[in-house]
Amino acid sequence: MPISRSTLETFAAWSRGWAITRQVAPPVTHGDGLRIEVGQPLHVARYLFAHASSPVLRDLGATITEPWVFLKACAEAGELRSLLPGHWEMQPDGFMMRCDDTPFPGAGALPAGYVIELDDDGAATGRAHVRVLSQDGALAASGHLALDERLAIYDRIVTEPAHQRRGLGRAVMHALQAVAHRHGRHGGVLVATPQGRGLYESLGWQMLAPWATAVIPGPAAGA
Repeated sequence: MPISRSTLETFAAWSRGWAITRQVAPPVTHGDGLRIEVGQPLHVARYLFAHASSPVLRDLGATITEPWVFLKACAEAGELRSLLPGHWEMQPDGFMMRCDDTPFPGAGALPAGYVIELDDDGAATGRAHVRVLSQDGALAASGHLALDERLAIYDRIVTEPAHQRRGLGRAVMHALQAVAHRHGRHGGVLVATPQGRGLYESLGWQMLAPWATAVIPGPAAGA
């Protein structure tokens, strides 16, 4: 099935935003995909594709031998798995999702004992960061935002295990959307985990495409 222009543009925006939030160099074109140099011990680089039918993606799977280089595509996991040699391992499924300019439902209020902090550097760097702190000052939840030309990219929305099921993730998302709207970005994109998908759907996000990931594992850092 042909990839729509809107999906391609959203995929490219998410790729640029991911690099902004991680403070790494922006993606560069690699065939009909993109490459991002990450430079971490367990995440050297990533190749991103808007579809799994790319011959470039298949060639990378056959020629890459370095561990901790990730191949990612808007595809079902089984589709990506079928293109790669056996030494590649599939990672948990993801879901590329998009929202429009509709305000997220509810107030996103915090329960008693929590405070929220916001670092909004959108005008200078295109980045914002939200933290929710518990009464003892410990980090309870957090999230990041990047501002692309038209879209806001939501990234690393995390609630710490001891603080889950208290509405903190919802509060983080409301705070990030307020930042996005303040900077004139009224649509958003993210890649959800299976655990996070339900939260985003409850806020009005819709699935754009499945998101599959494969990697050649290697020794853990310092091993």
